[in-house]
Amino acid sequence: MNKAMIGTAGWSIPAKAGDAFPREGSHLDRYSRRLPAVEINTSFYRPHRPSTYERWANTVPPEFRFAVKAPKEITHSRRLAQAEEPLVQFLGEVAVLGAKLGPLLVQLPPSFAFSAPVVLGFLRGLRDRFSGAVACEPRHRSWFTDEVDGALAVLRVARVAADPAVVPRAAEPAGWLGLRYFRLHGSPRMYYSAYSAEYLATLTRRLAGYDGETWCTFDNTAEGAATLDALTVYRGLAGLDCEPCPVHRDAL
Repeated sequence: MNKAMIGTAGWSIPAKAGDAFPREGSHLDRYSRRLPAVEINTSFYRPHRPSTYERWANTVPPEFRFAVKAPKEITHSRRLAQAEEPLVQFLGEVAVLGAKLGPLLVQLPPSFAFSAPVVLGFLRGLRDRFSGAVACEPRHRSWFTDEVDGALAVLRVARVAADPAVVPRAAEPAGWLGLRYFRLHGSPRMYYSAYSAEYLATLTRRLAGYDGETWCTFDNTAEGAATLDALTVYRGLAGLDCEPCPVHRDAL
């Protein structure tokens, strides 16, 4: 069965999308009553207290899920090397989300070329400590090979399908296909551009065609396009008999 988790990077609700959400409650509460998933990006910039994650988990419906972006201390400052200390801290923080924790997102700098000793060493250490879903978003062209995809698959790490894509292959999910994770940043202007109706319709049919767990996060949040794009795809999936979270059926 297809399980499509559609959401945005963060849960802000822009004014132009306000009418699509309940009027009462916190932004997260309102967001979670219309969309089934969200990607926490603030964790990239700073740690959050376990009590903060606990509060967020208690705000949303039982079926709601949080993806959480790994800290830049791990991915950008240490570049996956000698990162055990911040990794253990991060895993301890997000564990408080419990059953509402979705994939961990490991986004790497555009300059980070694939290095098997560094990357596989880090991912093996991560797998020793964490058995849940992991998605990796590399942005250097050296990652997009059969060999790298095979190594990720062995470690049960999904490779993100991104738009815009650094090479054509980067637009396709790969690595471990028990999870497919799309991150859509806006095109042609990253973080700003809304997607066309034609693009979203094609994307919706594509997502509906997968078996297993599929995530699609819209990161074109700078002018609020992400929220409307996510709602369009989520409603479209319901119309195609995909499996939206039951708690949200009244919003479709």
